[in-house]
Amino acid sequence: MNIAGITKLSLLDYPNHLACTIFTPGCQFRCPFCHNGKLALAKANLATNFDNTEVLRFLEKRMGILDAICISGGEPLLQDGLEDFIRTIKNMGYLIKLDTNGYLPDRLEYLLKLELLDYVAMDIKNSPNRYAETCGIVGINLDTISRSIQILQDSSISYEFRTTVVREFHSTKDIRHLSNWNLGEARLYLQSFQNSNDQLCPRLHGYNPQEMNRLCDDARNKIPGIRVRGLS
Repeated sequence: MNIAGITKLSLLDYPNHLACTIFTPGCQFRCPFCHNGKLALAKANLATNFDNTEVLRFLEKRMGILDAICISGGEPLLQDGLEDFIRTIKNMGYLIKLDTNGYLPDRLEYLLKLELLDYVAMDIKNSPNRYAETCGIVGINLDTISRSIQILQDSSISYEFRTTVVREFHSTKDIRHLSNWNLGEARLYLQSFQNSNDQLCPRLHGYNPQEMNRLCDDARNKIPGIRVRGLS
């Protein structure tokens, strides 16, 4: 598996666990607000300076200190070596969290059937009618997103949906229309866009905490599980 970056300790990426977060290169989407723009633009088979053996050796040394590994990107499901990598760290006793854009439902379902995942966080980029614009690609197949949502809803693992809220892409109406994804009672976290200086499009803006709470409150009657995350 190609590794493009590593955060050796995270208190935030895996709920209620001390985690290490591993980043993979490559993504099918070109979201203008992506906070890992360089990773998104990179090819999935990008040669990097991170050696799998060294990363696995580090994780072996952290057994008993860390208890979870978060695999993020980019889009990790693009990685051909993902299954073998997860098997190896799963055998060390780690819990595995996968971050995904939901555009490869077959691969997601496969890993779930193998019982290799303990937690999945899937991005819901926007309401269906603004998805292509928000993802920065033409001709997006929305059925793949719907299928990934259903796969998670039918699974026995813990999961969450999340939406990064950008003023230029998400209106009150758009947030309300996230309900068109039929999320049921599932938890949907809204998180305000933060400038990372690495996003693909400059001059984008988030919402302030009061506005985020209003967006959430306005949509709650249609999306019971909606919450705001990361307010300061």
